[in-house]
Amino acid sequence: MRTKYFDLIDQTFDFPQNEFNLHDDRLFFHGIDLKRLIDEYGTPLKFNYLPQISNNIQRAKGWFREAMNNLGYAGNYYYSYCTKSNHFSFVLDEVMKNDVHIETSSAFDIDIVRNLYNSGKLVDGRYVICNGYKTEKYIDNMCGLINDKKLKVIPIVDNTQELQEILAKTEESIKIGIRIASEEEPKFEFYTSRLGIRYREIVPFYKAIVKDNPRVEVKMLHFFINTGINDTAYYWNELTKCLRVYSDLKKICPELDSLNIGGGFPIKKSLAFDFDYAYMVREILMQVKRVCTDNDIPEPNIFTEFGSFTVGESGGAIFSVIHQKQQNDREKWNMIDSSFMTNLPDTWAINQRFIMLPINRWNDDYERVLLGGLTCDSDDYYNSEQHSNAIYLPKFDRNKTLYIGFFNTGAYQETIGGFGGLKHCLIPEPKHVLIKRDENGKLQTELFSEEQTAADFMKILGY
Repeated sequence: MRTKYFDLIDQTFDFPQNEFNLHDDRLFFHGIDLKRLIDEYGTPLKFNYLPQISNNIQRAKGWFREAMNNLGYAGNYYYSYCTKSNHFSFVLDEVMKNDVHIETSSAFDIDIVRNLYNSGKLVDGRYVICNGYKTEKYIDNMCGLINDKKLKVIPIVDNTQELQEILAKTEESIKIGIRIASEEEPKFEFYTSRLGIRYREIVPFYKAIVKDNPRVEVKMLHFFINTGINDTAYYWNELTKCLRVYSDLKKICPELDSLNIGGGFPIKKSLAFDFDYAYMVREILMQVKRVCTDNDIPEPNIFTEFGSFTVGESGGAIFSVIHQKQQNDREKWNMIDSSFMTNLPDTWAINQRFIMLPINRWNDDYERVLLGGLTCDSDDYYNSEQHSNAIYLPKFDRNKTLYIGFFNTGAYQETIGGFGGLKHCLIPEPKHVLIKRDENGKLQTELFSEEQTAADFMKILGY
């Protein structure tokens, strides 16, 4: 009878996989011996495997390059990184090695852009796509970049008033984009996105305010939906409506030459993940090319703003199981040495599930458990994994510490969790380690930040 944890995974999934492998009962991630990492740094621990960032950027560029070549697509492709997914310098340093552009979301993003430019990582002529609602400070900082004339700054107009406010802060001619307020899926609590201008208002907005203004050129139509790029009737329907608007606008706005299809490429959150990226890229470009041919207009340049796809699969978090509590005849609670609410906040806020696997003891028998965090909040738990409404882990043994890893957590968790700040019940931020490879491919680790201390919290709290 096959009752070991390895048997469970082996019977349920195709394993090993590209990034996951097993050696001597220890889990390896992209060739990283995670138990050795634990032995060096302890738990709780967060890490980023930086080469995966460049790997995903180059994969996406390859899909678009191949599809454009095969289809004879006339426009160019521009990969932009959505900084809000992860603002850390070590992420942007890796991103900028790949000849990409930047998409911003707020005023302070512009300070990051300036830092990248001043350090030579962002060079003259790169695009800076300024998205989001524009506060006065955001407009000031953005117009400062426009006035410098070094980077190709494209403000994405979120509402009809924004354009006037931008023009009032700069004397330069500007090239803008217009964001479409897409309609959301029926399951959403609202019908239309709060971001952007409604489909039916875009052409009238152009005719009334932009067309006869010699200081403004509309260069880009921006299309983004909250649920991301997926092979669903909803996505294709929204893309079709977007292309209809693009076609109508292009016929009266000859300078329009770019379509931004936003971000939203899914990332691997399960060992059963199966998404044909190349197929989706090809189908999107075919739809665009078909509409352009039917309307006798040139094919637009394509911009994407991949955030989670760029950085998500580089991240991970490792915890120890420090205690097990049998709370009734059915439920066993494995307590971890950290908190889900504070250090993997998406698990609490939006019920996000990541790939969760034990680091050791794969040859032990397994049991069904619940995972609990250290805060006193009843919502600080994790109760299901990718293949069932339950968690199965090697059986708890107080004499054999079990380590568990959560993988592909590199997007949003630090910023939403408030890196370096206060945490619920004052649960500390874990150590954070960066993992790189040298020119010979040898792994190198570097401690980015220590675990928060009581002194750190006391200072923030004013004691």
